[in-house]
Amino acid sequence: MARNKEKMVMVLDVGPSMHAVLPEVEKLCTMLIEKKLIYHRADEVGFVLFGTEETDNELTNEVGGYEHVTVLRNMKVVDGDLVDGVQQLPRGTVRGDYLDAIVVGVDMLIKDYKVSFKGRKRICLITNAQCPVKDPDEGTKEDQVSMIAKQMDEKGISFETIVVRGLLSVGADKRTLEENDHLLNLFSIKASAKIVQVQNPCSLMGALRTRHISPVTIFRGELEISLKMKIKVWVYKKTAEEKFPTLKKYSDKAPPTDKFATHDVKVDYEYQSVEDPDKVVPPEQRIKGYRYGPQVVPISSAEWDAVKFKPEKGVKLLGFADASNVRRHYYVKDVNIFIAEPGDTRDTLAVSALARAMKEMNKVAIVRCVWRQGQQNVAVGVLTPNISENDNTADSFYFNTLPFIEDVREFQFPSFSNFPASWQPNDKQQEAADELVKMLDLAPSSKDDVLLPEFTPNPILERFYRFLELKSREADAAVPPLDGTLRRITEPDPELVAKNKYVLDKFRSSFEVKVNPKLKKSTQRVMEDNKAGGSDEEDGLLDAPPEALAVRSSDDTHVDEIGDSNPVQDFEAMISRRDSPDWIGKLLLSRPYQEINNSTALDCLEALRKGCIMEQEPKQYNDFLRECIDENKLGDHNIFSRFYRDLASKGLTLISKTEAPDRL
Repeated sequence: MARNKEKMVMVLDVGPSMHAVLPEVEKLCTMLIEKKLIYHRADEVGFVLFGTEETDNELTNEVGGYEHVTVLRNMKVVDGDLVDGVQQLPRGTVRGDYLDAIVVGVDMLIKDYKVSFKGRKRICLITNAQCPVKDPDEGTKEDQVSMIAKQMDEKGISFETIVVRGLLSVGADKRTLEENDHLLNLFSIKASAKIVQVQNPCSLMGALRTRHISPVTIFRGELEISLKMKIKVWVYKKTAEEKFPTLKKYSDKAPPTDKFATHDVKVDYEYQSVEDPDKVVPPEQRIKGYRYGPQVVPISSAEWDAVKFKPEKGVKLLGFADASNVRRHYYVKDVNIFIAEPGDTRDTLAVSALARAMKEMNKVAIVRCVWRQGQQNVAVGVLTPNISENDNTADSFYFNTLPFIEDVREFQFPSFSNFPASWQPNDKQQEAADELVKMLDLAPSSKDDVLLPEFTPNPILERFYRFLELKSREADAAVPPLDGTLRRITEPDPELVAKNKYVLDKFRSSFEVKVNPKLKKSTQRVMEDNKAGGSDEEDGLLDAPPEALAVRSSDDTHVDEIGDSNPVQDFEAMISRRDSPDWIGKLLLSRPYQEINNSTALDCLEALRKGCIMEQEPKQYNDFLRECIDENKLGDHNIFSRFYRDLASKGLTLISKTEAPDRL
């Protein structure tokens, strides 16, 4: 479609102050062309360089001026040759004037402009804005910017500026930087423009929008507050995972001379009878079935259609909840954004009032959503208010889908507060951990944030695009290694790690690290596992000679009951092993209380209590303790009194809710 096409001019600063970052600019331009060859093959791109020693542009020939501005490539549909052209940009030798270069870029788009073209027109400037802009022959620099911005606005040209700072700004003239920032910010006021400052190569790689995705609503309808109160809203996707381009089946059987061959492959499936492989089963004789126990229950397409849930399209408010009650890990799927229907003032005011009230009260809304008619499922989600900081942008809501009970995966872990004091970090260890976190802080107060999502490209996708470009030229091209700039996204900054090596050494030395040996199985357990379908390693062990089995068995300290020599150690070994779901009962029934030395029994009971807290199984311990008390009540009164006093002296009470808050 013509509306999805784009004409774009890249205006690049190649002056001496930009030489250090030009390799990253070349990668960015290469990435831009590679993506357009995949997703937007009909787009046109031109390149304008400033800061070059020579001058080569049409405006210089027509009206004079515009020196040290070179048109590297005029507007042309993207192709493989353009990739080669931007991978070795010329290094300029003079200071360039970015306003002259912008005018040359605008002139290229205007001369190529056709009234019938309904697509996008864009200019992107990449510079460090360290060089001063020369004074115009008439008026001021601000007047010149206003004139250029007016032309852009009239022709529907959008303007993006990427200002590279960071280490490049060291030693630069502060007045010049401030003046250039002021002039570039004027574009955002006078025209459809955006300015972005980046501090490092990784951010530069993500600062340019290399692929345009047109916003498409997933829902247009009413947000039903009540039967008498409805707000018209539009819903867009805010974030969605970018996946690899779809691979298509391709055939090279078409004649090379056929220019109109699509090379598409059509796939047909044929079902054959098991009893008679030569007999084809027609569609009317096939039916789907679902396993239900040992049998397969057939369900026809008519029955399946009848059993489908067919809710009405719409979004309904179910109620409000405290924001703290909706945990972050409840969010599933992509994020959507709710806005009021454009152009409707009353709906805009209603959305804004509702969002601000929820923000003030720290509330979120729970809604039921059916995005389209005939949708077979219902989504229940949460609306979070998004209060705009821009006067020209209305308030909105972010929508996140919430899980049903079938979607939740419950994994219980013991609380750190329940661990013994010896397991808690001491002051020295805590200090070492604090220094490590501070060292790797991605948002230090003295610097800009690092790895912001809006400036961080997916390194795996970028590597794939590069490989696809290489593969298009050479069929046997090897997969390239991950680019050094993209590697910084997936690994810690090596310079930062080397500079703060002492912090890492201090953290490592503060904790005693031991190898955790793999527990060996006894011969009996190996044979039991083998009967149930063991691994290759276990099968190999059974084929070994008896001597090997004897060695393996002798190393295994398998405890099945509490002995008299080391009862507490036996007890703790059984707790740590947990090789059976009834481990608590096995421990508790090992030896009656009156058959063991009193202090030993209490020590075992204390170990059991700690084990149940750490393993988040307090109910088993509490039930056992109650059973012990009930059983001793029925026996000898003296034994019961002694047992009760011993429990009280050791503080062996029931496990409370504060000790195991998630399980009681």
